[in-house]
Amino acid sequence: MTTPHSLRWGILGPGGIARAFTNDLNLNGFTVEAVGSRSLERSEAFAAEFGIARAHGSYAELVADPDIDAVYIATPHPFHVENALLALDAGKHVLVEKPFTLNAAEAQQVADRAAENGLVALEAMWTRFLPHMRRVREILAAGTLGEVVLVTADHTQHLDFGPDHRINAPELGGGALLDLGIYPVSFSVDVLGLPETVAATATLSEAGVDTQVAAVFGYGDGRMATTVSSLRAAGPNTASVIGTAARIDIDRVWYTPTSFRVTSAAGDVLEEFSAEVTGRGMHYQALELERLVAAGLPSGQILPVSESVAIMSVLDEIRAQIGVVYPGESPSSSR
Repeated sequence: MTTPHSLRWGILGPGGIARAFTNDLNLNGFTVEAVGSRSLERSEAFAAEFGIARAHGSYAELVADPDIDAVYIATPHPFHVENALLALDAGKHVLVEKPFTLNAAEAQQVADRAAENGLVALEAMWTRFLPHMRRVREILAAGTLGEVVLVTADHTQHLDFGPDHRINAPELGGGALLDLGIYPVSFSVDVLGLPETVAATATLSEAGVDTQVAAVFGYGDGRMATTVSSLRAAGPNTASVIGTAARIDIDRVWYTPTSFRVTSAAGDVLEEFSAEVTGRGMHYQALELERLVAAGLPSGQILPVSESVAIMSVLDEIRAQIGVVYPGESPSSSR
């Protein structure tokens, strides 16, 4: 039976996020066996940088490599679905960068194919698996906050990459929502579940990408969540979970390894949490995939693939309200 750290990883798409992920795998004792790119030169450079045994000049060659068990997919959003299906059809488990796909219809394709092939498909929403987030869920389960009534979170940065950068390109799924907003949206769903109502507003660029997005999620029992994302300016990047008896305030930068405090309604600090993390903390999501494979589980409780599909539906609804449709995507496919 497969045990943790026994999976052999392949990296599909040697870009910046793959560099951070691979560095964390190396720091924490995982096995990175191969890398694949559409450019053999790029693949070979990445392999040399991280001490990877084999470099492939195409994605097809990578997923066909018999010496890898799981593929980390780090290509731009519009290519996640085809790359994930390619790997799943080659018999590989997949860890797919967030957002899972471009829309919910594509996400469902990946979930269905993984189920058909008896493989694990996991969204690489690395924040979900960090130590402070695991502790937050324990506190919520214990009822320490009383009735949770409000979640607030922002992911706001000043990303002045220029007009030719991927994040400013509609054809590459650019914009604040899918790159940044996915974090507070996923966090809100993690704490409160799927919203019953969504109300969103945004600022769009001349190219038609969302540079700022705010959304309010409503629930039938009066609970709510507020999320804000922006490419135009850096904000506090903090998050709070507020209950009738106490609240959790997660420090800057809340979606990375950080600290938090639990404060009672009377103002008393009930708990202060911090943890040492080796590297950036991106290896925890790989550890979860390896755990699922070892246990023979198709999906886990921290982020089941069905929830990744549902979160894409929430993002689709936000895009429908703010008027963002990606090139080649029919308006109906994003709802």
